[in-house]
Amino acid sequence: MTATTATRRPDAAAGGDGPRPTGASRALVGVLVAVIAVALVALGGGLAVALGIGRTDAPGTSSVDAGFARDMSTHHTQAVEMANLAATRSADPQVQRLAFDIASTQNNQVGRMRGWLSLWGLPLTDDGDVMSWMGSMDAMGGMRTAQARGVEMPGMAGEDDLARLRSLRGTPFDVLFLQLMIRHHEGGTAMAGYGAAHAQEPAVRDLAQSIVDTQTAEVTTMQDMLRADGGTPLPAD
Repeated sequence: MTATTATRRPDAAAGGDGPRPTGASRALVGVLVAVIAVALVALGGGLAVALGIGRTDAPGTSSVDAGFARDMSTHHTQAVEMANLAATRSADPQVQRLAFDIASTQNNQVGRMRGWLSLWGLPLTDDGDVMSWMGSMDAMGGMRTAQARGVEMPGMAGEDDLARLRSLRGTPFDVLFLQLMIRHHEGGTAMAGYGAAHAQEPAVRDLAQSIVDTQTAEVTTMQDMLRADGGTPLPAD
């Protein structure tokens, strides 16, 4: 019987796990590690810029950006509140669809604006005067009319208006809802137009312009719907 002799690799017989790296391969590994490290640093820096981390020029609390984000969040929140009533009180599927679009869009925008304020390390509310971030001539006329109606900002509905809206159903609800929302949009569009022109941050300017475009189109749609229901727009602030 012939014994079979197993052939062993010299490096395994010597107790090694495989070919040992040469000086050239070690140098290549070092280069690759360095490249990966640079790439990670660049990626982290890009994310930091995108997220605003480590910035020294973030908007201040009295800036147009911060004032717009705070006041428009408040303004939007009331629009969402009114729009949410339409699901159970409106008699018109068109009004219900429009209200749903307004609620979902503006609720999303409120989240974005409050996210910016948190990112900038600023409070979500301010004890100062609302709309003080707008130029005095831009805000003055609308603010006088709004304050005469007992509300904070142009376009916002008063408590009596909201209570009446909650008490209505069917076509009377649709008429008042459209009247209040048209005026609400007109007030918000004026604020957004100033933000689009004067905000520091591109993202803020873009959102503000989007609000102008969307709400201008929705006002036209709501005016047509209101006329179809036999109503007329309320005086704007």
